[in-house]
Amino acid sequence: MAEWLSSIKALTFDTGGTVLDWHAALHDAFARAGEKHGLARDWHTVVNDHRRGTMKRIVGQVQPSFTMDDVHRRMVDVVAEIHGLDAFTPDDRDDIAAAWHRAACWPDFLPALARLRARLPCVSFTLLPVRLILDVSRRNGFAWDMVVSCEMIGIYKSDQRAYATCARWLQFEPSELLMVACHNFDLDAAKKAGYRTAFIRRPDEWGPAGPPDPKPNPIHDLVFDRFSELADALGC
Repeated sequence: MAEWLSSIKALTFDTGGTVLDWHAALHDAFARAGEKHGLARDWHTVVNDHRRGTMKRIVGQVQPSFTMDDVHRRMVDVVAEIHGLDAFTPDDRDDIAAAWHRAACWPDFLPALARLRARLPCVSFTLLPVRLILDVSRRNGFAWDMVVSCEMIGIYKSDQRAYATCARWLQFEPSELLMVACHNFDLDAAKKAGYRTAFIRRPDEWGPAGPPDPKPNPIHDLVFDRFSELADALGC
């Protein structure tokens, strides 16, 4: 084990794509609405358009008047217009936006989280709203030691102030925190803020198309294919 690993006091997890399979949840919701109205589309493409638009509108926001849930709902209307889904009713659109709250976690996460929490605090440090984290955590049967949502901070990753605030609230130095994510933009910013970083590959995050940024930046301290490997590295 690398010497610096013994100095880690807590793990902070991106939660959207790193922990949750959002693509499958949204794909099912779009496809169900499409079947209801006799519409056939490449739902994988529709879902990924939704995700790209959402991230563009939430990342780096400062004191917005909306949450990521609001953006999810707005983006359903946007992609419905782009992809000719005018037949989708307001109820259909609400159900699609709420699919995030029904998302399953990746199969390797739950057993690894139990191992990790036995040794270190595990914190959801996320763009996602508090209520969404509450719903998916209860639905999937896992618990966090703490949730730090950017909704609470009022400043959204990848703004440096979000990472500094999370560290301050946890009362640890940034170097004592290990940020765990499958996205370079999040880990790059965490590294700049002084965190240690662990890249977890999630090749299915964006469905058959694969993630748009699958190769970890070489600056990251750790790179793994599975959460169990992270637990192994930390001696859990």
